[in-house]
Amino acid sequence: MTNPLIEARAALEAAGRLPDAELDIASVALQLARVDAPSEDWHAAEAHLSEIARAAVEAAAADPQADAGDLGRRRAALADLLHETFGYAGDADTYEDMSNANLLKVIGRRRGLPVALGILWLHAADAAGWEAHGVDFPGHFLVALSGRGQVVVDVFGGGTPLDARDLRALLKRFAGDTAELGRDTLAPMTKRSVLLRLQNNIKVRRLREGDLAGAVACTEDMLRIAPDAAPLWREAGLMHQRLGHITGAIVSLERFLELAPDGPQASRVRGLLEELRHRLN
Repeated sequence: MTNPLIEARAALEAAGRLPDAELDIASVALQLARVDAPSEDWHAAEAHLSEIARAAVEAAAADPQADAGDLGRRRAALADLLHETFGYAGDADTYEDMSNANLLKVIGRRRGLPVALGILWLHAADAAGWEAHGVDFPGHFLVALSGRGQVVVDVFGGGTPLDARDLRALLKRFAGDTAELGRDTLAPMTKRSVLLRLQNNIKVRRLREGDLAGAVACTEDMLRIAPDAAPLWREAGLMHQRLGHITGAIVSLERFLELAPDGPQASRVRGLLEELRHRLN
């Protein structure tokens, strides 16, 4: 029998070799979830994703105005599908629970973090043939739908549309009273970036709990889908160093320098590598 961890990580590495446009975001998120919950029934979750996709196709076919680009109707159709038909909601009661960032458990509980729910929105929109992308909003992941214009949606809040006033208030809530909307506030995210934001929630929670070994394992899974993410190689190297994994630290930091050979961080990493190699000898 195939080891589920080996199988899932092989799938992540295969995803890491694909261009961003070819990533099936929900399927990759499911493989990330398998690593942390190998005993969960991922085939049932996979079937549920197919069910969402079929329902999204039917919703698009049933609403010609939405399919022609009416963003209000697209938003309403997706909100009804995911939050009413399938019962998904943001978990405000146990927000910090790591289950909220594991797509297998999110599907089982119908509760999750904004980015986990956002992945389901992106999955449904893609199945319907409607353009959508993640928004790396400070402190609160959002989804933007495009058609005749653009509408920004709070997926954690049941698919509520957000206008400029709403976005400004949300920004001040998470970034402080002096924060203002800027050109980059609503910049679109790649699928890979959305997946990394999902996993970063797990990494940060493990670090808070003092689980450094778990945090470095999470970081290495992130690197499987984003092998050219230089900052993550540096993070992995520093965590390996703290764990006393000298060889692992050297390998990670050398990869960081291959990707980012210049700048002050590169200089500091070179000094650290020299120290680690002396310790290894």
